[in-house]
Amino acid sequence: MKYQSALNLIETEVAIKFIKDTFEKELAKALKLTRVSAPLFVQPETGLNDNLNGYERAVRFDVLTLKKEVEIVQSLAKWKRMALAKYGFEIDTGLYTDMNAIRRDEDLDELHSVYVDQWDWEKIITEKDRKLSYLKKTVKSIYKALKKLATAVNKKYPQITHTIPDEITFISTKELEKMYPELSRKEREKAAAKKYGAIFLYQIGYPLKDGAPHDGRAADYDDWKLNGDIILWYDVLGIAMEISSMGIRVDKVSLLKQLKAKKETFKIDNPYCQDILNDRLPLTIGGGIGQSRLCMFFLNKAHIGEVQSSVWSDECIKQNAEKGIYLL
Repeated sequence: MKYQSALNLIETEVAIKFIKDTFEKELAKALKLTRVSAPLFVQPETGLNDNLNGYERAVRFDVLTLKKEVEIVQSLAKWKRMALAKYGFEIDTGLYTDMNAIRRDEDLDELHSVYVDQWDWEKIITEKDRKLSYLKKTVKSIYKALKKLATAVNKKYPQITHTIPDEITFISTKELEKMYPELSRKEREKAAAKKYGAIFLYQIGYPLKDGAPHDGRAADYDDWKLNGDIILWYDVLGIAMEISSMGIRVDKVSLLKQLKAKKETFKIDNPYCQDILNDRLPLTIGGGIGQSRLCMFFLNKAHIGEVQSSVWSDECIKQNAEKGIYLL
């Protein structure tokens, strides 16, 4: 059966704005966040750019007046923590911003694009908040905002039927490994997401029984014992859709431990790591929430290119058009 979107192109553009406006308002209210402006590029020597899994190449260009190169941000995980200190935010308050990035090494498909757009958020916490119960409490607050978005979308667009579970299920990577020992990492996520509808998969970074982590994580921002992904079951494509990666950020102890585990102790001397080691940055929790993925999910779209304007091969555009999928 040929795919047919419930909304035409113009209706889709209107719906995208409705979803973004609604969700960021609910997110800000739930987590006590203030919107701020954020950089599109940073100087690499500051250590503020995120190297993600370690193999992705940042996009660089030279600035004539500065006579040096800068990098397009891959995420704002580190910049946000610095901004919280610089702007004078108080404990239990934080910021959110629109983050746009270019992932030149991404494998493109229905869910992955060269262009990344997400809400990046960060808030200040205390030492006693650095525990799993606080992480779970924050996840529940975000999920509550997602539930409110689902209600708003269903009311405005009754032709789009969509439900998500009342509660999100928490599963650690070790528990997931025990549940599905014969499956690959991604197959485990898919099986759990299909079973529960919405999961928070936590403690990503440290090795599992086979000596490899569930997924790659940078050593210098998330605490691997206090981080995770919000994953929803997406019936349109029959996949587990990760919509958010988040976590309580490293303190001095976890930073050194994780840099050593990943054999990246050479990063210790960069300004960002030095600021953590010398208590010049606040303790924080934060994450990113995919804007296009959220729009895709709640509008029942079959391809991320239906809700964002990116670049695709001529063959990809043609093949999707034959299926009734028209990319922006």
